[in-house]
Amino acid sequence: MEEFDYIIIGAGSAGCVLANRLSANPKMKILLLEAGGKDTSPWIHIPGGYFKTMHNPKTDWCFKIEKDKGLNNREMNYPRGKTLGGSSSINGMLYIRGQSKDYDYWRQLGNVGWSWEDVLPYFKKSEDNQNGENEFHGVGGPIKVEKIRSTFKVLDLFLEASTEFGYKKTSDFNSGNNEGMGYFPFTVKNGFRCSASVGYLNPVKKRKNLKILTEAHIKNIEFKNNKATKVNYWKGNELFSVKVNKEIILSAGSIGSPHILQASGVGPGELLKKNNINITKDLPGVGKNLTDHLMLRPVYKIKNLETLNDIYYSYYKKILTGLKFFILRKGPLTVGASYLCGFIKSDPHLETPNLQFHVSPASTDYLGKSTLHNFPAFTPTIANIRPTSRGSIEIKSPDTRISPKIFMNYLSTDEDRAIAGKSLKIVRKIVMNSKAYKPYEPEELRPGINITDDETLADEAGKYANTIFHPVSTCRMGNDENAVVNNRLFAYGFKNLRIVDASVMPHITSGNTNAPTIMIAEKASDMIIEDSKS
Repeated sequence: MEEFDYIIIGAGSAGCVLANRLSANPKMKILLLEAGGKDTSPWIHIPGGYFKTMHNPKTDWCFKIEKDKGLNNREMNYPRGKTLGGSSSINGMLYIRGQSKDYDYWRQLGNVGWSWEDVLPYFKKSEDNQNGENEFHGVGGPIKVEKIRSTFKVLDLFLEASTEFGYKKTSDFNSGNNEGMGYFPFTVKNGFRCSASVGYLNPVKKRKNLKILTEAHIKNIEFKNNKATKVNYWKGNELFSVKVNKEIILSAGSIGSPHILQASGVGPGELLKKNNINITKDLPGVGKNLTDHLMLRPVYKIKNLETLNDIYYSYYKKILTGLKFFILRKGPLTVGASYLCGFIKSDPHLETPNLQFHVSPASTDYLGKSTLHNFPAFTPTIANIRPTSRGSIEIKSPDTRISPKIFMNYLSTDEDRAIAGKSLKIVRKIVMNSKAYKPYEPEELRPGINITDDETLADEAGKYANTIFHPVSTCRMGNDENAVVNNRLFAYGFKNLRIVDASVMPHITSGNTNAPTIMIAEKASDMIIEDSKS
């Protein structure tokens, strides 16, 4: 049986960071285990190809959530990356850190070392910002952050229309105050995706002390006397085991990490007993507190403005789009999930914005299930970035090759439903009542201009709403009885098991979650190196 100093489970956004930083010490022997394959698909690396990687079993776990009352009892697809780079290889490449208040709140909850002042250096360390270095941004880091390389007039008009109602423009969403409207920054390098695998793993994968194993599906972690001792994994149908000398670091994400813990006997005792799993440690918070951002997707038809719908149905325009990408590294294929971003308040009395726009020059019914509409339209998606609804991850078999149950419970609180109604009215006001859009005769296709009360709007929104793929907090950091890790990310009750991924967030950040996950792993790497010397 092979032995390693550190075994990292999951080569996603966090795992790639850890593999890079820990293997910098040639005396340490590192194993990185990934259930998916190598990130060789060209669709991973072409930003506009990300729809080809989601719902594709070669690159996506293809999870489904349980029927959700808030979504009109739908079983929604729930993409998570299953390849080197994890979800950073299939996500929308939107680089958003959240607000300084998010991290100061983490600190107020008792998590020493996680305030904005503490984490900002790690954001800067990870970043190679096209705009250069300043108080808030870094250069020379592994993740390239670039400006958008394509736009549409329908989006420029949304910016113009927003200013008519007092929403200001901003050129930087990542200085700690993200209020304002503007175009997203992207984790893109020279027109191609800059995933955690591209940025962190590719430069170091030939290090002699780093072993990377793909298609290694974790069975469980074994423990002895409160210490993690080995990892068991399948490669094909064959079972292998590896021993650890120092630490096992679980970086399988907000779905995978609690699932692996529960399969290893760490989690809510009653749930484990129900699944005939021997209890190693009754940790009730494992898999609880699942939080996500739900995107409400109103659709507006428009006249005399080009959208991606027009390109989709034109053979000539598709060829032109391909040529723009391959020759000039410009055009829609250089852009990921969305184009236009905005952070605003649903109520002027709020201290910081609680709503985020993801405005796309395209429209469809259900993401991943249908083609684009065959008429010009756009989708000014809006999301409540501080939801109060909570879900859970629950194992349903001791065999981890069987996906867990994912309960999201979207729009299950009165507050979330009220904010959903308010936010859709704000979008309606910007599009339907602005001078900017008036010449183009906008028409509200969804939810429908005649629906005006918040409760009915929330119901209608749920019929077409979709995840923005931001699951967090299922192995939450904290000091209370439902916390799973402490502020150095050690799992409670164990001497050498850390969890390092989005699952440890004490509270969801106010925006996209990939940049914060990379930051967490950068900070964790320093902690692990510090602790190895003590």
